Amino acid sequence: MKDIRHWWQSHSPAARLATSYVAIIMIISLFFSLAIYNLAANQLGRSLQRQYLRFNPYPRPTFLRPPDPTQIQVELDAGKQRLAVELIYFNALILLLGSVASYWLAKQTLRPIEEALEAQSRFTADASHELRTPLTAMQTEIEVALRNPKLSKDDARRLLQSNLEELAKLAGLSDALLRLARQHENATPLSKVSLEEVAVEALNRVMPQAQAKRVNIDNKVGDIKVVGDTASLIELLVVLLDNAIKYSGGGTTITISAEKHSKQGRLTLSDQGHGIKASDLPYIFQRFFRADPSRSKEKVDGYGLGLSIAHQIVDWHGGSIEVDSYPGRGTTFVVSLPLAEA
Repeated sequence: MKDIRHWWQSHSPAARLATSYVAIIMIISLFFSLAIYNLAANQLGRSLQRQYLRFNPYPRPTFLRPPDPTQIQVELDAGKQRLAVELIYFNALILLLGSVASYWLAKQTLRPIEEALEAQSRFTADASHELRTPLTAMQTEIEVALRNPKLSKDDARRLLQSNLEELAKLAGLSDALLRLARQHENATPLSKVSLEEVAVEALNRVMPQAQAKRVNIDNKVGDIKVVGDTASLIELLVVLLDNAIKYSGGGTTITISAEKHSKQGRLTLSDQGHGIKASDLPYIFQRFFRADPSRSKEKVDGYGLGLSIAHQIVDWHGGSIEVDSYPGRGTTFVVSLPLAEA
């Protein structure tokens, strides 16, 4: 029993699942094979018996004498043997084809599970790293301050201010992680939403940040209705605007517009910022991904979660998000959402 358990645990999940599939297939195949064998053997026996009885009641010439019962039994046994061999070959073929198909099916079944587990493991590791960084900074500052016997009131104030900034970063990271974790649980029913109202509310939230960096925002979004959740779409646009402002220099302009295309409403956001390298574009929607710091001459705070949140919001709405960017020439995001019926 231990050997069987060891063999089972030593193989990959795909192999174990495939073995289970094959076992089920073979049990069903053997059950039907036995049923077919019994049915065919009984039918063959009745056929030979009818043949014997048809000859028996009447006197016949020698060449039409009824067959010998012993010969009938021999033919019956031979027929059963041929049937058994054919069913064995059939089950061997089922075993071969079922093994191949089962392993392929097991791999296909486990692939999304393995990808989810890998993503969860990577997410946990990245989140732990990001949480540890501000905590380590706070711990170091506090330990240095405690070792200083001449710590002044001003030094203590600066220490508390620095710790407060790190706590604010931790709070922001925690909120972002919660939004990512709960995004798929959002049960808010979708309704008709005006992209114009979404743009106005999003601009109200980011305007102080844009003014502080002297970045202009040109709002050209008209009254286009899409199917969505107002709060989530505002958060989506805030994320894109916040990202554009961070990577835009003073005196540049961010333009947002919207148009109808087929059965979709397209929201376009373009900036004149530093742009994104082509090698980074495939990864910008991954959690905790941040582009090369050389992309910007300024230090940009963040944890690389904003665009991941934006991507989840778009997916939840059944839309799509595309990005086009060239270093030194700016970036354009295009969000496509289902149009609401008039």
